[in-house]
Amino acid sequence: MLTRLRQPWSDRRAELTLGALACAVLLVIVLMVVFVANEAWPTFKHNGLSWLGPGGNVDEQINNMVNSGANAPAEDYHVRAWPLVWGTILTTGMAVVFGLIFSVLAAIFIVEFAPDRLRSVIVPVVRLLAAVPSVIYGLIGILVLVPFVGNHIINQGDKESVQFIVQLTGASLLVSVVILTIMIVPIMIAIIVDALYAVPRGWKEGAVALGVNRWRAMWTVSVRAARPAIIAASVLACARALGEAIMLSMVSGSVGFAPNPFDGPRLFLLEPLRPLASTIVEDSEALQTPAVRSMVYAFALLLLFSSLFLSLAGFLAKQPMKKYGVRI
Repeated sequence: MLTRLRQPWSDRRAELTLGALACAVLLVIVLMVVFVANEAWPTFKHNGLSWLGPGGNVDEQINNMVNSGANAPAEDYHVRAWPLVWGTILTTGMAVVFGLIFSVLAAIFIVEFAPDRLRSVIVPVVRLLAAVPSVIYGLIGILVLVPFVGNHIINQGDKESVQFIVQLTGASLLVSVVILTIMIVPIMIAIIVDALYAVPRGWKEGAVALGVNRWRAMWTVSVRAARPAIIAASVLACARALGEAIMLSMVSGSVGFAPNPFDGPRLFLLEPLRPLASTIVEDSEALQTPAVRSMVYAFALLLLFSSLFLSLAGFLAKQPMKKYGVRI
């Protein structure tokens, strides 16, 4: 008895099915943004866009929201979240800049200069580190780095100079940036290594044949060709850094304070802070309070639009480079 073979899908049917799935995903994203914006509306209604600016103690403002009850008056929606926004910009921006420099140099070493035996070990380890849960990094930070900074880098003079403004305990911008950089570097290295391997070998060999040394050939040919992928790696790492909450909540000091560069580089790096994502996590227990619920969704909406802006900026930045680059 012959088994009846199932007829394969026609190209038209496959096209319609995959198109429907893609549209469904897009619809879910749009509905999610609409839902978040609707929940965040009371914060915008009572504050406008001024809630993104400075003014007052944001921790006290959030505490007033927590205690406002179910029928909160308009004044209980008052919030000025600039310290949280500034903390997010600092941690994300500094970690991505330092991580990008280290990742490009590490990727060049792996692809061009590392011995085969060492390369066969480094590449799997890098991919493994990219999958480590963020809470593990946070645990190492709070148990190792924070005590080290508090006991060996912060001195009594540092504490006394800002004791009436903020307490220096070791949990700080410095520790946050270090741990966040370590978290995002493996992702960036993995993407950049794949991009450098994808550059046609003949391009680099042609440069070497003309008398250029290996380092200069790698930098001027392979890295130049892989710039679109480097931008993509930076955008992906930046998106992860923006949304990181648990680890930063553990090592940042969790204080609604805006580190001030005019305090000097030393104190600036040692001052505590709290990013937006960490604030969302820490205030999630008070979501039944309308004012807190609206504020948390406003923070979430800001992070969503930040990710959208990063994606668009990365896409536009890659367009002029396509004629030089490889597609990743």
